[in-house]
Amino acid sequence: MHTDTERCLRAVQSKDARFDGWFYTAVLTTRIYCRPSCPVVPPKPENVRFYPSAAAAQQAGFRACKRCRPDASPGSPQWDERADLVARAMRLIADGIVDREGVPGLAARLGYSTRQIERQLRAELGAGPLALARAQRAQTARLLVETTALPMAEVAFAAGFSSIRTFNETVREVFALSPTDLRQRATPGPGAAVPGTLALRLPFRRPLNPDNLFGHLAATAVPGVEEWRAGAYRRTLRLPYGHGIVALAPHPDHIDCRLALTDLRDLAGAIARCRRMLDLDADPEAVDGLLREDPQLAPLVDKAPGRRVPRTVDADEFAVRAVLGQQVSTAAARTHAGRLVRAYGERVDDPGGGLGHLFPSAAALAELDPAELAMPRTRRATLTGVIAALGSGALRLGVGSDRDEARAQLTALPGIGPWTVECIAMRGLGDPDAFTPTDLGLRRAAAALGLPRTPAALVRHSAVWRPWRAYAVQYLWATDDSHPINHLPTN
Repeated sequence: MHTDTERCLRAVQSKDARFDGWFYTAVLTTRIYCRPSCPVVPPKPENVRFYPSAAAAQQAGFRACKRCRPDASPGSPQWDERADLVARAMRLIADGIVDREGVPGLAARLGYSTRQIERQLRAELGAGPLALARAQRAQTARLLVETTALPMAEVAFAAGFSSIRTFNETVREVFALSPTDLRQRATPGPGAAVPGTLALRLPFRRPLNPDNLFGHLAATAVPGVEEWRAGAYRRTLRLPYGHGIVALAPHPDHIDCRLALTDLRDLAGAIARCRRMLDLDADPEAVDGLLREDPQLAPLVDKAPGRRVPRTVDADEFAVRAVLGQQVSTAAARTHAGRLVRAYGERVDDPGGGLGHLFPSAAALAELDPAELAMPRTRRATLTGVIAALGSGALRLGVGSDRDEARAQLTALPGIGPWTVECIAMRGLGDPDAFTPTDLGLRRAAAALGLPRTPAALVRHSAVWRPWRAYAVQYLWATDDSHPINHLPTN
């Protein structure tokens, strides 16, 4: 979008927050870059340049605006919508792959050469993977500087910098302040719930309807791994350097996020996973605008706009849970998953809470005795097949996975049908166009609205909802007022 100068100028002049994260505005006279909704007086058009990423603006010599804080804007919705190499690379960079494994590690996960990845990212985003990762490190450093009392040396290494000198130079270059000045200028935040907890605000594009989002997560919560407590969804997180516990509570203009981590190097990855789980980078105006064009869906969208797709923090975990949920009720699926967690999940401490385990990894579940599972023999075989495929690498469901390839890998496994494949694509892989036409709840809702009843006919009709069919599913599921997934928990 940054190449469409007229459209960008209109967004900046109207201070349209919908475009925050889509592009960045750099002012030649001040050498500052902002988000489109920055509250300052819009600059003269001849003094403006537009960049597709914060990293590109930083590389061009601009520093972040201290008022609108462009580094804290929601991410671009393109990286969830698209499934090409650039989108997959951006999802992996957000998850911290470059910091942990370098550009060669990123290339290996994507199956391309480092040169080709560098070329494509520069062509589209104006910056290579190292610059994009550097911009993310700067954002993580700012969060730690402003929300913790950690010594600056610990902040530097927790944010992913290789040296204190590089940390100081980057913070000065990006924010035009030293780390100490940045801490002194920080406004008091919401405060940590308990010592050792980071208190953050996760931004999103309005509107956001929390009912089905948090209702779904709470209604399907696995005992010991997830819970709803004191108005927040809480869960344990398996992270690259350790583990964590997060509490997420909806507010009108942000999601309150309380994170307790065993290793602060996991901060950026933990935030990225929480944002992905809550679908916070979605563009509800674009989604709802297209779905409103269908007369049958328009009343549902108008009634409660801004529905998100409840996703997951771990696609491997969700694949196991999807198999456990085949042809059983939500309560039965939770029971099956809870038994696996108690038997094979790694224990964690949660003082004052009800969480006690991480969801077991594929390696831990490899020790599973199928005879212990209270389910039909065929589904036991399906579960062990999925676990084996995940453990061997024959099934790859990470954030940078090729969605079409992952679908093919899932389909090749015995006992995995279209419903399971599309559920995993929707919630595990984050495909905004995933669609489950054989789902019983979806078919009932479609029939009640006068939409086609058969799966084949429903698929044909759903072409008008593309590329947002996963969101159409959320609106259709929401017609069942009796199901707890559609209601924000009250206790």
